[in-house]
Amino acid sequence: MSTARPPGTLRRSLTPGWVFALAIGSEVGWGAFILPFDWLQNAGLAGIALGFGVATILIMVVGLIYATAIRALPRTGGGVLFALFAAGRVPGFIAGWSLALGYIGIVALNASAVTLVFRVAFPGLLSHGFLFQVAGWDVYLAEVVVSILFIWMFAFLNMKGFEFSGRFQFWAVVTMLTCIAVLAVMALYALWTQSIELPDAIPPNQSLVASVFVILAIAPWAFIGFDTIPQMAGEFRFSPAKVIRLMLAGIATAAVVYVLMSLVTAIAVSSNAAQYADSAWPAADALTDLLGPVAMVLMVIAVSAGVLTGLNGFIAASSRVLYTMGGAKMIPAPFQGLSPRFGTPVVAITVVALVCSITPWFGRAALSWIVDMTSAGITVAYFFASFFVVRLANGALRPHHLAQEPSRSASLVALGVAGCLIAVTFLVLLLIPASPGALGTESLIALAFWAVLGGALLAMSWRRYRETSPEKLWQEYTTLEADTSK
Repeated sequence: MSTARPPGTLRRSLTPGWVFALAIGSEVGWGAFILPFDWLQNAGLAGIALGFGVATILIMVVGLIYATAIRALPRTGGGVLFALFAAGRVPGFIAGWSLALGYIGIVALNASAVTLVFRVAFPGLLSHGFLFQVAGWDVYLAEVVVSILFIWMFAFLNMKGFEFSGRFQFWAVVTMLTCIAVLAVMALYALWTQSIELPDAIPPNQSLVASVFVILAIAPWAFIGFDTIPQMAGEFRFSPAKVIRLMLAGIATAAVVYVLMSLVTAIAVSSNAAQYADSAWPAADALTDLLGPVAMVLMVIAVSAGVLTGLNGFIAASSRVLYTMGGAKMIPAPFQGLSPRFGTPVVAITVVALVCSITPWFGRAALSWIVDMTSAGITVAYFFASFFVVRLANGALRPHHLAQEPSRSASLVALGVAGCLIAVTFLVLLLIPASPGALGTESLIALAFWAVLGGALLAMSWRRYRETSPEKLWQEYTTLEADTSK
């Protein structure tokens, strides 16, 4: 079968449980277990709790926007199509390329986090075959090989379809949440029965408002994952009406995990932050000192599950974005190639795996420059999804484009406008130098490189893309939608 096989023939195999697991597994990764110690130093427990509370409300607004958009346009690669049909060809490409940046960057991050888990849990196990040092990070051949093996393992898992990757995602998420719950109960019991002095609510000489903004600046990165749901809307085996509950539940669960792990870390660290400042994994070491070796076991299991579910979920999401861009003629046609046997975007998955296989050679320190800019890419997609809802509410989109006629209400307009403002706010926090979450020089250079690369790809496909009318593209995505789940 030709790689130019028309879009819309992905298998409808995603159940609500698998979708929820994909969102949670993508949102909650290594950061929930590694970073709480740093958050406590930079924002304090009060700043974390209030910051994530505000961030959750803002992200839930974006979640409602995506859920509204999905009900109107339940197609694979929704984030790309929202921009394409609401704003035009160039914005459609910008949204797709921004999503590809965000998702592929997180795949690379999770691949490197696999070896980071080995470094902190099993020191020296993979420190063999020293190659070179990048930005102060030692790169070992054994770690590079292990990272690449995990990338391809999950690439092949995704090639076989959600019957395989969805089940893995579900049970891995259950395992991760169970470990977190057990750690929380143990830590809270220790707080209740022992004389533990919690750290300062906010850092010395810092206001609560500043502490909240420290957390708000990382919110787009912290909640990346719930927005993978729209990218796979064409593979739902259930009504898109259920998406609202799934998205809101996923966002709320991720927020609870972040705050809970911060509280657990605060209890374990107590007022002894200086004692753990030089630790490779302060939260795990402090919990082990407080609760015993079982805490380290639970942390290793939880962070491993978080890393692997992130790897699995973002390979799925990034491949759907590239598949949709190929189908919309934004990038070369082979990207829309599907597996004849499994009905999965095998070409796009292969490309994601190939690109991510390059990143372990640069070391985790340099990789962080790329990952830091993923929030900018995701936030651009937030904006266009919000603009799509504004256009829906204004009746600017043609009715036959939509699976469901939206209500043209002032509240829907307000929702879309609020989403646009939230996206702009997040971008300002990332791009203004004085912001606590501002991108570094290296990240800005990497962002510019990604933009140039995207421009080159668009130029290669522009003639074909430009000569295909939006109506023609729409027909390809609607009349060729097929259920191949037999």
